[in-house]
Amino acid sequence: MTAEDTYTRLDDDDYPAYTMGRAAEMLGTTQGFLRAIGEARLITPLRSASGHRRYSRYQLRIAARARELVDHGTPVEAACRIIILEDQLEEAQRINAAYRHAAESANPAAAA
Repeated sequence: MTAEDTYTRLDDDDYPAYTMGRAAEMLGTTQGFLRAIGEARLITPLRSASGHRRYSRYQLRIAARARELVDHGTPVEAACRIIILEDQLEEAQRINAAYRHAAESANPAAAA
């Protein structure tokens, strides 16, 4: 792997670049919190060859959203469920918009 490959991977939102300790520090939370949201299956960190959890920037954004909900009094399990439902709703809305766009493109007279 070249240095350029390494920099490219670090720009990838899905590249597991952060250790559990660093992720907890960045989020201002505990490693236990990260374990809890992992057990609730909100995020599944990759494991290094030695078995240590590694987190991506995308996963850290999800964890930050969970922490925000928990900080406002929502139990961890409920916060994880809320985030999962928000994600499913966003995906359904994206699919709906794509179908609407395809229908309008196929029949522009009906859209007017």
